[in-house]
Amino acid sequence: MDLVLINLIDGLVTGLLLFMLSAGLTLIFSMMGVLNFAHASFYMLGAYFAYQISTYLGFWMGLLIAPLLVGVLGALVERYGLRRVHQYGHVPELIFTFGLALLIEEAVQFVWGRDRVPYEIPEVLEFTAFTVSGFAIPAYKVFMLFISVAIFILLLWFLTRTRVGLVIQAALSYPRTVEALGHNVPLVFMGVFGVGTALAGVAGVIAGPVLSTFPGMAFVLGSIVFVTIVIGGLGSLSGALVASLLIGWLTTFAKSYNVRAEDLLNAIGISTPENLDESLWRDLWTITSPQIADILPYILMVLILVFRPHGLFGKRDA
Repeated sequence: MDLVLINLIDGLVTGLLLFMLSAGLTLIFSMMGVLNFAHASFYMLGAYFAYQISTYLGFWMGLLIAPLLVGVLGALVERYGLRRVHQYGHVPELIFTFGLALLIEEAVQFVWGRDRVPYEIPEVLEFTAFTVSGFAIPAYKVFMLFISVAIFILLLWFLTRTRVGLVIQAALSYPRTVEALGHNVPLVFMGVFGVGTALAGVAGVIAGPVLSTFPGMAFVLGSIVFVTIVIGGLGSLSGALVASLLIGWLTTFAKSYNVRAEDLLNAIGISTPENLDESLWRDLWTITSPQIADILPYILMVLILVFRPHGLFGKRDA
């Protein structure tokens, strides 16, 4: 029971961190219909900007300033790059954002090098928040959890309870009507893109000390972000949250419990083949859950696409 509780906490932290990264991409897609391949690169920039700022001003100033810098950079990318490409359709958008991701990665390597940078957890949070039957829960994990929940609540409040949020939602479905009412829709688009990239920057700032800050960090999480929004439903913020938590718990429990494929298949009535000595059958029947933990989200995505193509909560087909 204690191990279950530990896994629930770890999966919750992982899921909420993934939500912070996927929320920005979901917001951009729901508003603009753009699948931003460079989104994880802005996450990486958030970590590197925070590291550089923290060397002079400390971690907390990095947490405050780095997402703002990433958001401004994202807004400029939309204004002077993506907006010009948007009129030509989705394929040029994908090529543009893919090229931007490569450009950002090369720029990061040029400025900070190819090795990991020493971006560490702040000393004030280097202690154990509480223990569960001898298992220590670091204070930084609790901090990550609270930041993630606060961002979700703030984002939900902003989109549903403020005038600007209502304009954003109206511009999603009726852009011409909103523009006819006197609102600057292109400016709204630029702001949404900036906020979306800033959210990725926040995720990078708080994940960098834990997951390591290195030039390949965007590649590590880049694909899983798209898996998350496909499972949750393209354009659905609540879907992104549910999918993020589901993936976090799924991978955490799979890595913690050494479940053999043979035991699982036998439990559902599939008996072990007589010719188990053959290499193919032996390999399949002896696979354990930790070995396939990292590909389980992709398997789940395939199943979602087969049985519910628009995702769990989405309105657009994935």
